Amino acid sequence: MLPWSAELAGRIESGVVDSALLRGNRLGDPHERPIHVYLPPGYDDSDRRYPVVYTIQGYTGHVRMWFNRMPFRRPFPELADEVFANGTPPAIVVYVDAWTGVGGSQFLDSPATGRYHSYLCDEVVPWVDARYRTVADREHRAVAGKSSGGYGAMVTPMLRPDVFGSLATHAGDALFEVSYQPDFPRVARLLRDEYGGSYDAFLADWRGRLHGTRESDSDLIEMYGYAAAYSGNEDGSVDLPFDDTGALVPDVWARWLALDPALMADRPEYRDAVRSLDSIWIDAGTRDEYHLDFGAVAYRRALDRAGVADEKVHFELFDARHGAIEYRYPLSLAWLCERFPTRG
Repeated sequence: MLPWSAELAGRIESGVVDSALLRGNRLGDPHERPIHVYLPPGYDDSDRRYPVVYTIQGYTGHVRMWFNRMPFRRPFPELADEVFANGTPPAIVVYVDAWTGVGGSQFLDSPATGRYHSYLCDEVVPWVDARYRTVADREHRAVAGKSSGGYGAMVTPMLRPDVFGSLATHAGDALFEVSYQPDFPRVARLLRDEYGGSYDAFLADWRGRLHGTRESDSDLIEMYGYAAAYSGNEDGSVDLPFDDTGALVPDVWARWLALDPALMADRPEYRDAVRSLDSIWIDAGTRDEYHLDFGAVAYRRALDRAGVADEKVHFELFDARHGAIEYRYPLSLAWLCERFPTRG
């Protein structure tokens, strides 16, 4: 296996989305965002229109990280290209950037981070449709991701069923009481012992030095990033779902639970949206450190209770941890592409 880039059967174009919705966001993050669009083999040889799979990243991910190479492994853009080179019905694959200054957005609209949900649905999708030969309807659009990207893949079609008709979630954030809540006392202790219980003190210190030079950096910024997405306030402040003892703050925790996909899929206001989905891929590793295999099970059961037909769903638990599961992404990509409706 070559340690450098392989030649693709299709090709990737790069562009910039100038987002009006992200302009002036609270974190001061760029409103011009890179985007990469994969065009499958044969795209230039006909006037055919194609379905589109939007690929979104996990927490701390940014769009260029899709091209990172690990020893003896290939990055997803090459694995995706191989899917189509081997005869899977072709599709356009879009690599979306939703990086923020706190490491991620959860692909939600939050006054503390920015309007990343609306940016994806109302700016990125029209940008792609305007420039490429897409089949511009929900039945021919899917959203896929891992971890926080898997979270975005679950919630985006519930919030905007008019835009996306299919999804794939790999170890997506769900069942918050199992995946997030156990970390609250540990993070509260880190915050107390290192920063006097103050996130303002942590952020002031963290922003003035290189990330990772203190052992607690990743745990503290990740929890803050989730809180900024789930419980950010109109003035840009962020409420934590736990107090200085690590115990739940009920009203803030309720805001988090309102955005838990395993609970959302059970609620009447989202039931029609989940039933309308054409294809849903769910998987997770049985040794996932964040217990997102249990989140996957909970989300699958919620779909059952909502009345989603079994034939629409692929559910699988496999032997793995949370990281290094990029080999799963081409499996869901092929499955989604084989299930897009054929245009008559």
